[in-house]
Order: sequence, then structure tokens, then C-alpha cells
Amino acid sequence: MPRVALVLAGIAPLLAAPFAGATVLPEERADLMYHRYDGGDVTVDGPSVLVRKNIGDKVSVSANYYTDFVSSASIDVQTSASPYKETRNQYSLSTDVLNGKALYSLGYIRSSESDYKADTAFAGVSQSLFGDLTTISFGYRYGDNEIGRNVAGTLDPNFKEQMKTQGFSAGLSQILTRSMILSFNYEVVTDEGFLRSPYRSVRYLESATTQAVQSEVYPRTRTSNAGSLRGKYFLPWRAAAELGYRYYTDTWGVRGQTADLGYTHPKGKWTFEGSVRYYTQQRANFYQDLFPRRDFANFLSRDKELATYDNVTLSVGATYDFHIPRVAWIDKSSASIRYSFLTVKYDDFRDATKSFGKFGVLPDEPLAPGTEPLYKLDASVLQLFMSIWF
Repeated sequence: MPRVALVLAGIAPLLAAPFAGATVLPEERADLMYHRYDGGDVTVDGPSVLVRKNIGDKVSVSANYYTDFVSSASIDVQTSASPYKETRNQYSLSTDVLNGKALYSLGYIRSSESDYKADTAFAGVSQSLFGDLTTISFGYRYGDNEIGRNVAGTLDPNFKEQMKTQGFSAGLSQILTRSMILSFNYEVVTDEGFLRSPYRSVRYLESATTQAVQSEVYPRTRTSNAGSLRGKYFLPWRAAAELGYRYYTDTWGVRGQTADLGYTHPKGKWTFEGSVRYYTQQRANFYQDLFPRRDFANFLSRDKELATYDNVTLSVGATYDFHIPRVAWIDKSSASIRYSFLTVKYDDFRDATKSFGKFGVLPDEPLAPGTEPLYKLDASVLQLFMSIWF
């Protein structure tokens, strides 16, 4: 799982809430979550705890602790590194201040693991207009990341790189009718510094039948733009349907499109939900599965996340609302489970373990470089939630 994606996942709801309505403080609550990702010979699991408390009727403070236990023998590891286990800890603190129809947000996230440290500060503001029918929002974040490299399980004292990131977002949410809400969000992100993995390699042909590897070479800057449009329609039987589209582009040549459809259905104390998401991506300009020779170009990448691929994700979930007896300070509580299955099919990333061998062991019948089957990834994600409102 990409480190940056995991960090930003905690920021996104604060920067651009897609269906913000009347401006109010978030509810006081405590959340406990367990998550598990399993796919592509990678396992990521761990707990998360969030507590939010209001101070008067104008200020809300929240704190979050998030842990990932990572065990990886991914296809990248099998062809250019060694299997590893890692623990990532993340702490965050944020504050929301209500001033009339405006809500101001400010926060800080600290994420650390043995070879990577990330510090991110973020700020945002949302404003309700026209009788709370329209909400506009703006957000900014700044990240300063320190990148190291482990060698034989020990941090290399001679390797230390930096990566800085800035992101700007703007959003508009509009209540069109009593039953329909439409929102638009736009974000631009600029990354600068060391933007590749210190472990991953590219492969190139030494001859028609033999190959070798060298380190990736990336540009030092990357700017991305993403715009999304989302609509939600509330049905007469208290259910809701949701449809979204997102377009992404960056200066590396990556183009991505996402479409998703969701449905939520309450029944008594239960709420059921399901969704389907489709993502398609065009590769980066300097990505290639197999290069014709060493130092073929100024920039070289074999990161499958920069390849051409399609991704389909199916998700189902259920939430049960209940009351804890004889605990007066708890207003309500709920328990949730959500399961997702995703499959990724690559158009130009091949399973090089069929020619390199798994963990350095040559296959019994190795294939010629460039003739291996295209790689396919299947993964499952399980999330368990427990929430109380007080």
C-alpha cells in the first residue's frame, strides 16, 4: 500500500467533504476500527482509534491513532528486494472552529516507520450560503517527508532523502431539490524531491534472452490535477443512491478515470450498503515493463502503480445501531462491518517472477524476458467499526 495514499486518506474528509450541508460542529464521538488488506502477497492490518470532543458550542477537537502492520512479499519484492515486515504508526490532531456559517479546520499528522517519516499540516474552511442550500470549501496541506533505506534490516546512515508536497482543494456542494444533492471538488497537488522507492528496480535486456536490473530514475517534481463530480439522490423509502465520477491527470503523463455507484438502504436498526467502483489508468511517460538496454532514457520506472491498468472494486457493508443500557453518558452506539474485493488487470506489467524467479530462485522452465504473462492482482479489504456518541 502506498505510504502517501495512506496518509492522505485521513486528510481527505477534512479538506473536501462531498456532501456538506448546514455548517455545524461534528458530533462528539469515539470510533474504534480494525482494518485488514490482503492481496498480491501483501498483508496490511491494524487498529485505529479516534476521539472527538466539543469545547462549548464553537470548538471541536479530535485525536486519532492509526497503526499498520505490514508483511510484504509483493511482486516488486520478489524481483528486486527481500521480503520484509514493517510497522507504521500515525498520530493526528485536529481542531474545528465554528464562526457563524463558517467552519475553520486545522490539523497535523505524524506518520513514522523505520525508513520513512512524514509530517503533514492541513487547514480548511467551509462556508454555508443561501439558507444552507450551498456550501463552498477550500483546503490546503503541506507535507515534509524524510526517506531512508534499510539494508539487511538496518537503516543505512549514508542514505537520506527528502520529499515535500503541497495540495490545494476547492469544493462546492449544492442542494438541488429536497431529494438531491450535487457536489464538485477540485484538487491540485505538487510533489518535489525524492519521488521513487529506494528499493525498486527496472529490468532491461542484456541480450535477446537474458536480463538485468538497475535502480529506477524519476523526475524531481510532479504536479497532479483532479476533479470530481458526485450526486446523491434520496429515495422515498429512506434509501439513497449515489453516483460519482473523477478525472485525474499529472505531469508524468498519467491519466486516470474513476466511476462509482453506491446504494444505501436502512431497515429498522440496520443500514445496508453496497457499491461498485471502476478505475482505468494510462501509464506514465517513462514507465516500461522491460527496457531494451541499460540507461535507456533519462527517467526509468517499473512501478506497477504507474502502468496501464483497470481496477474494479465491489463493496458491501452493514451497520447496526444499538443502545448500551445503564450507561447514561452514551447517547447512541453502532457497530459496522464492510468488505471489499478488488481486482486489478495490468495491460503492460508482466509477472517477471516467471523469468527472474521467486526470491532469487530461477523457475524450472523460465520464460524469455518480455514473454511472461500479464500480471493480475486480487485483494480483499475488511473493516470493522465500533462507534459511540456521547
